Amino acid sequence: MTPDDALARIRRYDGRLNAFVRVFDPALGQGDGPVFAIKDLFDVAGVPTGGGAQVPLSENPTANAVVVDRLLAAGWRAIGKTNTVELAYGGWGTNRAVGAPWNPWDATQHRAPGGSSSGSAAAVAAGFCEAALGSDTGGSVRIPAATCGVVGLKPGRGLVSLKGVHPLAPSLDTVGALARDVASAARMLEIISGPDGALAERGPFDSEAALAGEVEGRRVAAIPLDHLGEVDADVGRLYLAALDRLRKAGVTVQMVRPPKALDDSFAPNGLLMAGEGWRIWRERIERHGKVMDPWIVKRFEVGRNISDDRLAEVHVQRAADQREFHAWLAAYDGLATPTCPIPGPPMDQVDETTSPLSRLTRAANYLDLPGISVPCGLTSEGMPAGLQIIGRPRDEATVVALGAAFEKVSGWNGRSPDISGFG
Repeated sequence: MTPDDALARIRRYDGRLNAFVRVFDPALGQGDGPVFAIKDLFDVAGVPTGGGAQVPLSENPTANAVVVDRLLAAGWRAIGKTNTVELAYGGWGTNRAVGAPWNPWDATQHRAPGGSSSGSAAAVAAGFCEAALGSDTGGSVRIPAATCGVVGLKPGRGLVSLKGVHPLAPSLDTVGALARDVASAARMLEIISGPDGALAERGPFDSEAALAGEVEGRRVAAIPLDHLGEVDADVGRLYLAALDRLRKAGVTVQMVRPPKALDDSFAPNGLLMAGEGWRIWRERIERHGKVMDPWIVKRFEVGRNISDDRLAEVHVQRAADQREFHAWLAAYDGLATPTCPIPGPPMDQVDETTSPLSRLTRAANYLDLPGISVPCGLTSEGMPAGLQIIGRPRDEATVVALGAAFEKVSGWNGRSPDISGFG
């Protein structure tokens, strides 16, 4: 794909699909590498960082986010900035402040694209770019990847720089990659990884070694459907079929019930998001709350009543939960679940008081583990579902190897939606 190809496709279809908030014409960068998009939570020098809000988070950034600089230096071309849930705080992909993207798999009704990296996933699925940057605090790369039928790769903390990426919860935030296939996501991760003189102290990631990793004889734990809570019937069927395909790839899949820390991670992860997010964005909310999405304001305001002592308690408990879960996971090469228990619903059925799409993704952030979502099929209504593979601490390589092995036998093979109805 060339930038001109991407621009022509965006002009034809994105007026209604609404994946982008800003298009770069000409594209940024001088190389002939892949075309990529940037979630509008990442700074690009001289370009307002909107953050999904009516009032930009930064009117005129003076520098690119480190990950943007690294991609441009590697010859990748940036085609634009993509829509996000306001301040990245939501899993549905809704945005009442500036408008939400459509899920590209249904041009007849507005379905949830998943969030918060909603525009990045929609742009990749629609064929507007080859890969896109996203951020993931509780599933915000993997959720929209699953609901839009693309690959979402979230590393563990310390591998990818957060410099120039506006935060939601600094103790949970990660930067990840969305792409049409595992190889493209892994190669993007390689370029953006590596020390930055701050919180990123690992890497760089070796994508080719990971992609060539042998999975024959690897052991993956998988959670039985009756231990997963409420799961859409089609999603459950696709999940079990995906596990069978993993077995055919030579992976030993063992049905297990993991430690309580996995199920118990949802609430404390949410508490950290609210508590840390309120401390970061309080002044903005008090100043601009009237023009913000009211549901986003309500989520942040929960953090107003979370004391410093309570936050400290959660961090102590988190460290203990990580020790327990990491010790259990050491016996396996990964843990498989559905990425989301339901497909993306029509927007008029979204219940903003609940967060079902993040029910199975938040654990990877709370427990600081890498994870990937790989498409595993379509529901009876033609909506995508994803298989999530969570890896051991700092073992992005095995996550990629398992994801690539599953992709080869998944039957998906780069399937894409028919977006002619958006023209």
